[in-house]
Amino acid sequence: MEFRDNQAIYAQIADLMCENVLSGAWKPGERIPSIRETAETSQVNPNTVVRTYGYLEEKGIIRNQRGVGFFLSDDAYEITRKLKKETFESRELPRMFRIMELLSIGIDDLQVIYDAHRDASGKEKAL
Repeated sequence: MEFRDNQAIYAQIADLMCENVLSGAWKPGERIPSIRETAETSQVNPNTVVRTYGYLEEKGIIRNQRGVGFFLSDDAYEITRKLKKETFESRELPRMFRIMELLSIGIDDLQVIYDAHRDASGKEKAL
């Protein structure tokens, strides 16, 4: 995994795990990789993963079954979607709107770009 400098590593791992939830790669109630497995695949210190899992557990996305492992909560998808939506609206959109203002990109322009992106994504999935 390649990490960005502008965000804590534990948060980047949490983002990746949230993507697994939202994409359907991980299902509610399903066991997720152990701390050790995640540390190995991410090539980070297990303490970083402990922090990631603690964050996700605090948010209610995962739960720990002592002696068995970590599992997605039954409502992990809904919680993750709400959390990511709030983050997107509070962090990403203001930056995007500022760039749009600087570049004189309007909502109609954005719609054209978005439609082209969706068309391209659909073609990639069909291949």
